[in-house]
Amino acid sequence: MQLNSTGGISRTVIWLMTVISGVVVANIYYNQPLLSLISEDLQVSEAAAGKISVLTQLGYAAGLLLIVPLGDKLFRKKLILVDLLLVFLSLLWMTFANELWMLYIASLLIGITSVIPQLFIPIAAQLSMDKEKSSNIGLVMSGLLLGILLSRFVGGIVGEIWGWRTMFGIAAGMMIFVWIAIYRMLPELHPNFKGTYGELLKSVFHLARTQPVLRLASFRGAMAFGSLCALFTTLVFHMEKPPFNAGSSVVGSFGLAGAAGALAAARVGKLQKIFDLDRIILYALAVLLISWVFTYFAGETYWGLIIGVVLIDLGVQSAHIMN
Repeated sequence: MQLNSTGGISRTVIWLMTVISGVVVANIYYNQPLLSLISEDLQVSEAAAGKISVLTQLGYAAGLLLIVPLGDKLFRKKLILVDLLLVFLSLLWMTFANELWMLYIASLLIGITSVIPQLFIPIAAQLSMDKEKSSNIGLVMSGLLLGILLSRFVGGIVGEIWGWRTMFGIAAGMMIFVWIAIYRMLPELHPNFKGTYGELLKSVFHLARTQPVLRLASFRGAMAFGSLCALFTTLVFHMEKPPFNAGSSVVGSFGLAGAAGALAAARVGKLQKIFDLDRIILYALAVLLISWVFTYFAGETYWGLIIGVVLIDLGVQSAHIMN
């Protein structure tokens, strides 16, 4: 087990989980700037190609519900290693699929299996000393966030230069290195739930039923993140037409603009010295609504889209952090 001299988890393992969180969660978002290329390659409509992104997100939601709770019942390291093999196979299927229905199934499976960052966060919490717990969890979350944002940038560039299949092939190759790193360096934790899988899932629904604050936070998070995904899923089709006539690399670069907003959101917690929690969330959601004003009324200009993307990431991530 990789622990430091004082008994807490080592910085090496924390950084390992941070980097891997970004690399794994990126699998879910590579497709967003590539949808236009997929549509042209398979000669399908924009709406049909857009379902690839939707199915990936639906798969991710299913993975959060069905796989992540298993971290309490099974040995987490073994669960992560098995899950990584499934991620690898799903990405390979995506790389070589030549029919739209194959891409749909592969995308769904990529979403279901790319939930490893949510298995890392409890490990960081459980093994960290109290004084390091918040900073360690924050570091792992920052890796998750950067993976989401930079994946669009990387996916757009790779797709435009070498084709959309190459991006998923590279992602599959990276999972091999991730598997080796986790096998060699991640500490093992004993499960703390003794019941059945059915009882485990019931406990999740029990929390949802008995905790109204949790339901509200979940609803706000789902709607905000859905808004973000709606923008990036349709942005590639919007920008391939006049007046932009832009390729996937330009669309992917908007992920960097979003990173500016998201990094600004990382400091939103300091506002709690001035405002209460609910007011900060209200302001964050107001920023989110304003972002759509820019994308709607100034969406035919680069400056309008850039401001809209920065604000939507600022609003969504601020709301997530406060939730």
